[in-house]
Amino acid sequence: MVTLTPVHTDIVLVGGGHAHVHVLTAFAKLPEPGVRLTLVTRDLETPYSGMLPGVVAGLYSADEAHIDLTRLCAATGACLIHAEANGIDRLGKRVELAGRPPIAYDLLSIDVGITPALSAIQGAAERAIAVKPIGLFLGKFNSLLEECRRSDGPRRIAVIGGGAGGAELLLSVRSRLLKEIAGADFSFALVTDGEFLAQHNVRVRDAFRHAFAARGIALHEHRKARAVTAEGVVLAGGTTIAADAVLITTDAAPPPWFEQTGLARDGDGFLAVGSTLQVLNDPDVFAAGDCAGLTASPRPKSGVFAVRAGPPLAENLRRRARKQPLKPWQPQRQHLALISTGERYAIASRGWMKAEGAWLWSVKDWIDRRWMRQYQDTERMG
Repeated sequence: MVTLTPVHTDIVLVGGGHAHVHVLTAFAKLPEPGVRLTLVTRDLETPYSGMLPGVVAGLYSADEAHIDLTRLCAATGACLIHAEANGIDRLGKRVELAGRPPIAYDLLSIDVGITPALSAIQGAAERAIAVKPIGLFLGKFNSLLEECRRSDGPRRIAVIGGGAGGAELLLSVRSRLLKEIAGADFSFALVTDGEFLAQHNVRVRDAFRHAFAARGIALHEHRKARAVTAEGVVLAGGTTIAADAVLITTDAAPPPWFEQTGLARDGDGFLAVGSTLQVLNDPDVFAAGDCAGLTASPRPKSGVFAVRAGPPLAENLRRRARKQPLKPWQPQRQHLALISTGERYAIASRGWMKAEGAWLWSVKDWIDRRWMRQYQDTERMG
């Protein structure tokens, strides 16, 4: 005779980000009696940000860099609702959904990523390609690739954003275009309003400056982009950098519906969470990934912190369901960044340390594939 444990706690996960895919597998490996997990997601596939430049460069297929959330939920026993969340009724403890009835929760976790913040650059929303949210970027890039294949297609490519994401993206785009469209006369440029790779040490910055110079990529530092026009990127002061296609990797913004929730937010509008990943003014609401702002230990928006938030988020959701004290999480201040150069070659950065070589790309490839196998190998979960 089979007895079913009655559900006493509904945990609703809004968004299929890096932290939430870990929560799903953690509860599948160690089921919590009386707890039901439901994933609400707009997208049925979630891309892994660490492998996105490799997809752009043609080193990975799109399937290799995506997690199938339908299969993951089926394998882990979680309920799946394919819908976009657009609000929260905190008094009634319900998540409001676009085009569907709301869903009730006892505990709520939010990992929905971010949206592009393009208003500061005139014309960017209409003429530029925003990298965030990354779930929508590959479709835009594939369209750009098709345009570039035409004899009269875009030839002058510019990226706005001088962080590691911008550098890696431009190198990957260049590698892919030169490989697939041989003989075309392409030019490439990167624009940043501050110092190039400002969050990395001088040796890493010099290595990437050398990589750019060796590939003929123009680097425009301390030049603020004011507008994107049909002619290119207009800088403060009026100078224009000629460009037929412009990609933007600069700061993004939280989803607009956060404003109506009454949840605590940080100075940039992201959900303000403490060390337990609970939103500061609601102990039954958690948040992780780029949509969350860690108030006790602020960190840059980076996929590495979204990945590492998964285990403490799963642990604290479990503890909250059990009515046990929660555990604080202190993300490390420095982490190893392996930044590819568009080929099977990478530059390593951590604190003052810098190294580079093809062997580091192999290390990065091994790390990324190992992480993805946890969520793609659904047969082993069963």
